[in-house]
Amino acid sequence: MAAYDRDNIFAKVLRGKIPCHKLYEDDDTLAFLDIMPRTDGHALVITKEPAPDLFGISPEGLAKLMGVVQKLAPKIKNAVGADGVLIQQFNGAAAGQTVFHLHVHIIPRKEGVSMGREGAKMADPDALAATAEKIRDQIHSDEIRGEAGHG
Repeated sequence: MAAYDRDNIFAKVLRGKIPCHKLYEDDDTLAFLDIMPRTDGHALVITKEPAPDLFGISPEGLAKLMGVVQKLAPKIKNAVGADGVLIQQFNGAAAGQTVFHLHVHIIPRKEGVSMGREGAKMADPDALAATAEKIRDQIHSDEIRGEAGHG
């Protein structure tokens, strides 16, 4: 297992050193939009536990992380009008991991629409802000109706 680098970009996001388009936060996780999205609404859910990958997190931390992924994925899907959602998680450089802080990608998919390439281009900050607002509205709307945690 790789050692955890406390200066990785997601650790800096958690410390507030780098801004993000936050969607959700609790004591154990943070969800925000990917700044180089493969689709509209592409989000990342990260653990607050200092884990470089799936093999470095506690079972409890992993359960909390995946619980948030399960909760947010359908809300993100609905907010952007997607037909489905791709959940991705990479472990190690050979597997495609580029940031060595455990994170899960939630990638909304629309029938017949191709995904962009990984890290291909930076999204427009105003477009990201608008998408984040739509997703937060969906999360908030569901919580008001008592549907939080159901997808």
